[in-house]
Amino acid sequence: MQTLVEQIVYISDMFGTAVFAFSGVLVAGRLRMDGFGVMVLAAVTAIGGGTIRDMILGATPVFWVRDPLYIWVVIATALFGMWMVKLPRRMPWYVLPVADAFGLALFTVIGAQKALNFGTSGLIAVLMGTMTGVAGGMIRDVLAREVPMVLQKEIYATACILGGILYTLALEVNMDRVTAMLICMTTVFGLRVAAIYWHLSLPTFSLQRN
Repeated sequence: MQTLVEQIVYISDMFGTAVFAFSGVLVAGRLRMDGFGVMVLAAVTAIGGGTIRDMILGATPVFWVRDPLYIWVVIATALFGMWMVKLPRRMPWYVLPVADAFGLALFTVIGAQKALNFGTSGLIAVLMGTMTGVAGGMIRDVLAREVPMVLQKEIYATACILGGILYTLALEVNMDRVTAMLICMTTVFGLRVAAIYWHLSLPTFSLQRN
């Protein structure tokens, strides 16, 4: 059973990697970058968060060095994305945000669990889960000279934090890992999709000048 779950998580992780890479392709295309720029933004978006997480935890070599399939997925997605965006018929607008929400939910679980595997506290596990989900997009936005979406009013990192808290608490009360994973992913995915559908956002902080 555990082996089957791990295989499903691994395949889903590759799917999430491809989705995040594709979002990097779209940003690069909007900024009219060359092929190298597309590859860079696709890569940092897809594997940037996990790379920072592994470096902080001391999990070296980092995951994509140990398993180069992640890099091949990024490259294939970048090439496919550059071809796909030129097609006259585009995918429905909601497909990528929903797929991104799934990837965000999965990355949160993977990051939190990896931190726990290294013996960290629940707090650090929540931070590592959030970092895995959002840090790559932050790097992408910085390279694109934009204020990172996660630092604005979007319900994005907040969903990761709440999901990570529920995941660590579920494990703390001796729930099995699969149940804890489903609770976390359902929370993150549900919050993110609800925010997209109903245009929910967090209140912003603003200094009014006279």
